[in-house]
Amino acid sequence: MPVKKPKTKKKSTNKKFVPNIVAFACNWCSYAGADTAGVNRIQHSPNFRIIRTMCSGRVTPAFILKALKLGADGVLVSGCHFGDCHYIFGNYKAVDQFEKTKELVKTLGLDEKRIRLEWISAAEGPRWAQVINEFTEQITALGPSPLNHKPKFNK
Repeated sequence: MPVKKPKTKKKSTNKKFVPNIVAFACNWCSYAGADTAGVNRIQHSPNFRIIRTMCSGRVTPAFILKALKLGADGVLVSGCHFGDCHYIFGNYKAVDQFEKTKELVKTLGLDEKRIRLEWISAAEGPRWAQVINEFTEQITALGPSPLNHKPKFNK
């Protein structure tokens, strides 16, 4: 009796790229803004992972580069508006950290559009959704990150 080979499915070449995005969000403003978007059922792209930080100023270049290394196609850092930081100068520190990160990203040969810094308050749920949607479109246009095509943080 001949042994039948199991049928294998052909992989589709039309598979649409869906970016993996990591968002570092300030506990006091941006994370609450994301929560506001969710509570109000504001539609936004679902393909991101949010990491709550106590302050956007605590997000170092190492955090962003590690996220990219582990498979993120884009990284968003979001904090309080200037003058609203619970740690007074945290968002100013975030700008300094972000500028350093942009230089490192360019040095690695990546497009600096893969990282983004935004200020979103707790009351700006619609703005959170808008930023997530815009950033998702931007990363989709760039395509997969050349650093890693298999995200290690997905199921």
